Amino acid sequence: MARRLETLQKQYNRAVAASHRGPMAATNNFKGKPKHSRATLGRIFSYVGAFKKRLALVLLCMLLTTVASLAGGYVLRPVINRIADASVSAGERVSYLAMMLGVLAAIYLTGVVGSWLQSRLMIGVSRSAIQKIRDDLFTKIERLPLSFHDNQSTGELMSRFTNDVDNIGMMLDQSLMSMVSGIVNLVGTLAMMIYTNIWLTLITLVFIPLFILGSRFIIGKSRRYYSAQQAALGAANGYIEETVTGQKVVKVFNHESECEEEFGLLNDDLRGKQMKAAFFGGIMGPIMGNTSQISYALTAGIGGVLCALGRFDVGGLAIFVNYSRQFSRPINEISQQVATIFSALAGAERVFSLMDRDPETADAPDVQRPEKLEGHVILDDVSFGYVPGKTVLKHISLYAKPGQKIAFVGSTGAGKTTITNLLNRFYDIDSGKITIDGIDVKQLPRDFLRRNIAMVLQDTHLFTGTIMENIRYGRLDATDEEVVAAAKTASADSFIRRLSDGYNTVIEGDGANLSQGQRQLLNIARAALSKAPILVLDEATSSVDTRTERHIEKGMDRLMRDRTTFVIAHRLSTVRNANAIMVLENGEIIERGDHDDLLAMKGRYYELYTGKSELT
Repeated sequence: MARRLETLQKQYNRAVAASHRGPMAATNNFKGKPKHSRATLGRIFSYVGAFKKRLALVLLCMLLTTVASLAGGYVLRPVINRIADASVSAGERVSYLAMMLGVLAAIYLTGVVGSWLQSRLMIGVSRSAIQKIRDDLFTKIERLPLSFHDNQSTGELMSRFTNDVDNIGMMLDQSLMSMVSGIVNLVGTLAMMIYTNIWLTLITLVFIPLFILGSRFIIGKSRRYYSAQQAALGAANGYIEETVTGQKVVKVFNHESECEEEFGLLNDDLRGKQMKAAFFGGIMGPIMGNTSQISYALTAGIGGVLCALGRFDVGGLAIFVNYSRQFSRPINEISQQVATIFSALAGAERVFSLMDRDPETADAPDVQRPEKLEGHVILDDVSFGYVPGKTVLKHISLYAKPGQKIAFVGSTGAGKTTITNLLNRFYDIDSGKITIDGIDVKQLPRDFLRRNIAMVLQDTHLFTGTIMENIRYGRLDATDEEVVAAAKTASADSFIRRLSDGYNTVIEGDGANLSQGQRQLLNIARAALSKAPILVLDEATSSVDTRTERHIEKGMDRLMRDRTTFVIAHRLSTVRNANAIMVLENGEIIERGDHDDLLAMKGRYYELYTGKSELT
């Protein structure tokens, strides 16, 4: 148990480090803070900057709101002075007050309208920007090589689409407006304070260094913990996704208690990071608020003395004190947005680090796109390793003609599936050459190459939609009649018609309401529908019973008649009729020939077939 927890911690540390890779990444230490906040903000603003006209209107409304707020405050000066003037009669005071109340109402109504328009427009801009970020992120995910997905947790990826992008949206909705509005208010308020009384303004400005020093300390801490919080959240989401997906395995092995303990480890770590992030994100508001209160009290006291000495008017003091409070308010509001800002920056760095990953290598500039492929496949002295220095396939050579069935057998990890991955260019070979119809696969566009290779994998995947739509995934322009014909070829038609809505039955949850064998039959029908000249069957019948397997084999014989077929199988009975059988061990072909030839050799295949040795 302790070893499992240690493994989880290592995986968490690797996930955190991976989330910070790329040209904008921080250190690969999960305690590090984002080091590229300016660059990250620049990239976020590049998405917002695409809506320049609307942003100009937002800025205009913001200026209108600020001017209305400052003007409304200044109008109080003559009102207070007029009321305080003993030489003015009561009737004149009431009349003047009524008139100025109308002026104030008009000013503040203008500010309210400007504020409403500002919020409405900015929400539209931020939602459009978030939509574009998600589009770009999804597009990049679709363009990343299979090697990335093989080593990435689904929950971790989902965390970037949901939590990280949502945090960016929250910052654009709230914090960005608060920051820009705060800066405009600060400049406008400072100008009015200087105009009202320069000496009291200097007293207020003395406290600015305290604001700056406090902000720098708290911001440094906040960056650090919000970055760690987002990484810990991604690790926890990844574990949840993995555990929920594997619930059957968890229950079969009575692993519930261990899962709870393992999740508790990640959850406790997340809680600790969130507490520290929330503490430093929330402490700035109170600190700045108390500091501004001291400034407010000092300004009011000195202003009162000036009024008593006759060097300042009461109305001027009243509006200056109001401006003094208004001057500190934007600082407080911005400081209260620190939590949102740094949570968004931490999430944005994770999102952009994923966007900065290298996509699949581009097609060669001199690619060829023949009208059709026949399916003559040659592997010439091919060697390959997933990681440098560790070779998985060693000098593999073979030739397959259209209509031939080539089978791969051997122990687990011998390299059978790797060969088919190289054929599709999910990975590129280290040395040697793979050609189809005499054309190097590197000279074929990937989309064209993969359209000409149909695959049936051991692990099935069905999408939300009808059975008809799922089978049509193999060829989107296929007619309903062609879909039904493909289902019949795969021996799936009979069970489909027994369903409540037949081919219009809706599949949800990756086909949870179907048996594993039925899901595989749909997968085979999908491959049958594609008119690809090359077919790859990776343990395609391992999930069906023997009786169904016999029906599938009859359909497969029709399906493979004019196709080049590569079969990976543990059941040796399924490859007896193969034109050639390749026996692999440790990445090398140690035997080759048809079923009878290999039995006559009395080598590794003979031992496997007669039960004297077992596939592992």
